[in-house]
Amino acid sequence: MNKYPRLVVAGVRGGSGKTMLSLGIIAALRNRKGLSVVPFKKGPDYIDAGWMSVAAGNPCYNLDPFLIKKEKIMDSFLSHFTGDIAIIEGNRGLYDGMDVEGSYSTAELAKLLKAPVVLIIDCTKMTRTAAAIVLRCLNMDKEVGIKGVVLNQLSGSRHESVIRASVERYCALPVVGAIPRLPSGDLPERH
Repeated sequence: MNKYPRLVVAGVRGGSGKTMLSLGIIAALRNRKGLSVVPFKKGPDYIDAGWMSVAAGNPCYNLDPFLIKKEKIMDSFLSHFTGDIAIIEGNRGLYDGMDVEGSYSTAELAKLLKAPVVLIIDCTKMTRTAAAIVLRCLNMDKEVGIKGVVLNQLSGSRHESVIRASVERYCALPVVGAIPRLPSGDLPERH
């Protein structure tokens, strides 16, 4: 599987910034690095998939264990992997699924694909608690490979530095990105 570079973008909840982060990663890989990016989307959201297709210049494919049998997920991924790297955007929170076991969750998809995960967290009105949330996500299932964290909705440099230090200290994970709070109303949450 090493010849199929891939990354799952997951959040701690819906509305945490997964789509904006996915679009940013795709655009940066394509425009700055010259890579051919193949986007994938978990879940029935065709609008986000459309945005990802535009950003990548390649079609976005659905990878959803609710819609596709688990045994066929890897086949579908490999048959559509025609580029240099795949970005897979999850839906809802990392462990949110159909039941208490998290069936059909983004975590389950990441495990099926043996894909590393970058976790985005909305840091509105919190500091050190962000590390507690990330730590719980990290320890919930040791088979889920969370490799980095992106902090979203930061109110300033002090806010970022406290959360960054907390996540790196208590979770032993790198903070790989920090996104400031945008003025409200600029981007709609839902379509």
